[in-house]
Amino acid sequence: MDSQAGLHILYPRAEIDSAVKRLASEITRDYHDKNPLLIGILKGSFMFLADLVRQLDFPLEIEFVRLSSYGSGQQTSGKVKVVQGLRTAVRGRHALVVEDIVDTGITVAFFMDYLKRKKAASSRLCALTDKPSRRRVPVEIDYTGLTVPDKFLVGYGLDCDEMYRNLPDICYLEE
Repeated sequence: MDSQAGLHILYPRAEIDSAVKRLASEITRDYHDKNPLLIGILKGSFMFLADLVRQLDFPLEIEFVRLSSYGSGQQTSGKVKVVQGLRTAVRGRHALVVEDIVDTGITVAFFMDYLKRKKAASSRLCALTDKPSRRRVPVEIDYTGLTVPDKFLVGYGLDCDEMYRNLPDICYLEE
């Protein structure tokens, strides 16, 4: 990884795997009898969601949404745009939102509020990474994998201008 200028490993794949297994155990405890709807927020959550669901051995359904509050680069616009909405009804369902990172909280707070308006029986949030130092909107994370420093992260689904998602580790970029 370090051969690419400015790229440094923060969490190697083994630590990510350990966090995913712990989260799967917590989710199994709470959802094993609920047939939940797991909702991955694209694009960043795809790797995490794939690894997570392989650890869950109970009935569940998977759905995806695409939300965007970033243009190109590393700064949020502060406005959330629904690029691809839900295609599955959530009314009366137990919804578990799966997110790669909770940073400012703007995007995920928007979506959690959306689920409440759609009358989900319950809605909880599972985030692989949490960056509380950048929070602008309060967000309750029910299942947190890793708390991360205020650095721009890439890898394991996280990107910078659509690059680096395929890295197996979570890395940070230094300019």
